[in-house]
Amino acid sequence: MKRSIISAIVVGILSVASTGAAQSGSLTADDYIEIQQLYAKYAHTLDLGDAEGWANTFTSDGVFGESRGFDQLKAFAEGFMQGFEGQARHWNTQLIITPTAEGAHGTCYLLLVDSRTQPYTIMAAGLYQDTVVKTSAGWRFQERVFTPDPQPTSD
Repeated sequence: MKRSIISAIVVGILSVASTGAAQSGSLTADDYIEIQQLYAKYAHTLDLGDAEGWANTFTSDGVFGESRGFDQLKAFAEGFMQGFEGQARHWNTQLIITPTAEGAHGTCYLLLVDSRTQPYTIMAAGLYQDTVVKTSAGWRFQERVFTPDPQPTSD
C-alpha cells in the first residue's frame, strides 16, 4: 500500500515537473535529438522520393512557401522530385534549436545540390527559419521559411 502511494506521488511530481518544463519553454535532451532527426527525415524523404513521408514531417496545417496542409505539401514534393529526377540532395547544416513556449524555433543553412551534373551544381543556398511543435505523432514543422542567399550581381 505504501509503495502504491509513494509511486503515485512520484508519478504526480514528475508529471507536474514535465508540464512545467514544457510551459516554460525548455527542451529535454530527447527533444533535441528528435528535432534533429526531424531535420534529417525532411531531407532524406524529399531527396529519396517519399512525398508522403516528406509531407508528414509537417503538422496537418503545416506551411512551406505557398503550400499549406498535407495535400498541397505532398503535391509540392512530387513536383520537386519530378524536376530533379531523384538527384537532389539537401545539405542542412549548423542547426540551432531554441526552445519557445509553443515548442521550438529552428534555424539552419541549406545547400541544395544537383547531383546530375559533374561536378555537382549548387542549386540553392540560404537559411531556413522554422517553427517546430510537438504533436501526438512527435515533433513536426509547423512552418518552414526559406530565405535564399543574395545572388551576386554581374558587372
